[in-house]
Amino acid sequence: MFDLKKYRKKSPWILHYNAGSCNGCDIEILASLAPKYDLERFGVINTGNPKQSDIFLVTGPVTYRSRERLVELYTQMPEPKVVIAVGSCTCTGGVFRDMYNVEDGIDRYIPVDVYIAGCAVSPELIIDGVVKALEILEKKSKEMEKALKLFKEATSENGVINRRNVALKVGEVHEEN
Repeated sequence: MFDLKKYRKKSPWILHYNAGSCNGCDIEILASLAPKYDLERFGVINTGNPKQSDIFLVTGPVTYRSRERLVELYTQMPEPKVVIAVGSCTCTGGVFRDMYNVEDGIDRYIPVDVYIAGCAVSPELIIDGVVKALEILEKKSKEMEKALKLFKEATSENGVINRRNVALKVGEVHEEN
């Protein structure tokens, strides 16, 4: 059987979403994908489909209009996934904080794994953040691969093994000694 899990770290797909920024961070992301910095040397591919993405790269402050789309895109991404907040606006609201149409950073709505602060963030910091996200993605992938024990131990009564009550019931947690 062909195992794709070992290739996930080698070719992560990024979904880039602008939640309402001034495009300063977006230009720097494009610069980091260009040949000078070449983020693609890590196997990163910028995609537009959330169902095929591993890393969610968000720029800009969360506005009232972008909030629902942000959460919807996050929920469409398969597990394991990593979220990167790029720029001060994405992390805290930045210079747009406390404006009538801007909410705070994205961590109020979705969990963030990597914060990259700055206005506008340099391509070097974006590359460092993506490398950190790759490490977190690998760690999350290994946690998902751990098998869970779904059964209790079989009991022996008078030399006869009883396996009728080995399955856990819904909501029941196995206690290990």
